[in-house]
Formats: sequence, C-alpha cells, structure tokens
Amino acid sequence: MATAPTQAPERASQVNRKLYPNYKIIVLNDDLNTFQHVHDCLVKYIPGMSSDRAWELTNQVHYEGQAIVWVGPQEQAELYHQQLSRAGLTMAPLEAA
Repeated sequence: MATAPTQAPERASQVNRKLYPNYKIIVLNDDLNTFQHVHDCLVKYIPGMSSDRAWELTNQVHYEGQAIVWVGPQEQAELYHQQLSRAGLTMAPLEAA
C-alpha cells in the first residue's frame, strides 16, 4: 500500500516587520516658567534644537497651550521628557506618535 508523501504548508514569502512606535514630547503652558527658561531648556536638552526653533516652540506653548517639541524612539523620549520635567517645565505624559 503506497501513500502520498505529506507536504508541509507553504510559508508566507514575506515577513511583516513591526517598527517600534515613536513617542511625542509635549510641553504644556503654565504660569510658572518664563519664556527664556522654556527656550533655554529646549536648547539644552533637545539634541539639535536651534535657538530660532526653540523660540518658535516656546511661543506655540504660550499661545496654543502646548507644543510637540520632539518625536522619536521611546528610550530617548523618556530621557528628554525626564530632563525637561526636572528642569521645571510642565509636561504632558509621553504618548505614542
């Protein structure tokens, strides 16, 4: 008695890679920090932040109530968020972008 050979099911030819999510750092407006302090913190703690961009974001925080100041990988986002928070800025919780 001969039986047909067993065939394994075909594997999907494409592998779906799931990227890690980016996280947003959001600074909130408050009545505690001066424009200069917010600007200085952004320049000091956010890599590559220019003085001009920091002023734009500082104005956005003041006039719109908040600004996304950085978006990127979670580990870096946690560090920058913690540094800005320790410097006294009012921060929104980290959230996936």
